[in-house]
Amino acid sequence: MKRIFTLVLGALALVAVALISAFIAMRLAIHGREAVVPNLSGLSVADANSLASRQGLTLNLENRFYSADVAAGRILSQDPAAGSRVRREWPVRITESLGGQRVEIPDLTGQTERAATIGIRRLSLELGAVAHLAIAGDPDVVLTQTPPANVGGVDGPRVSLLVSDAIPADTQAPAYAMPSLVGLSYSAANARAASAGLHLDAVTESASPIALPSAATAAAPSASPAQNGEPAPATGRSSGIVTAQSPQAGRRVVQGDVVHVTLGHSATPNALPVASQ
Repeated sequence: MKRIFTLVLGALALVAVALISAFIAMRLAIHGREAVVPNLSGLSVADANSLASRQGLTLNLENRFYSADVAAGRILSQDPAAGSRVRREWPVRITESLGGQRVEIPDLTGQTERAATIGIRRLSLELGAVAHLAIAGDPDVVLTQTPPANVGGVDGPRVSLLVSDAIPADTQAPAYAMPSLVGLSYSAANARAASAGLHLDAVTESASPIALPSAATAAAPSASPAQNGEPAPATGRSSGIVTAQSPQAGRRVVQGDVVHVTLGHSATPNALPVASQ
């Protein structure tokens, strides 16, 4: 009996040792394939890549944003966060700082998509989403852009475009509810109307017509009012604010319709109000 008891105890001891050994080996195998994500914030992209490689990780540069606090070329943020445990070869997504915004957003409206794309890349900006809208008029013309021209404080260098497409001959022009333009600057009202395929016919409150040159003739030189023997206008259309419109907001309009607006003058000629789109 004593001999049997000793054999049983020996067998149990061997089983326990085997289980413990297997557990330790499993832990070593699991943790041997893990890595701790280092803190990459504030490092240059090259230094961050070197540090991640030493930990057995890879870097994926996903975005670039402007920052007034972090120098250009430095890491703004990372995912996963520093201190996280991940598998080796795990990709760490990073965002690079472009420093403070130093490039003005160009005015691309009226240009062809190709010309606008070239202009964006020439300024080291990035082309964002390009949407197309079938409207009456010339195709392949930039109707509006995001962010708007000359705006400051934007997050990133990406510029998205809305480009016109030709309406097929057998397709009836779509109808819309007339948007409200009252209170907008002329440029903002023109952009909103253009996005629906509408055209503006503007007059000042004194009922004198406002010239609306087409995109093809906008760049052509013209004689000044003084050369024509006419007095120069006191305020240009770019400083006008829409005070009335016809058709009224909510009325049914069709692409290609003309919208008549009346422009007043802002209190400060050089300051345009910012209208939410």
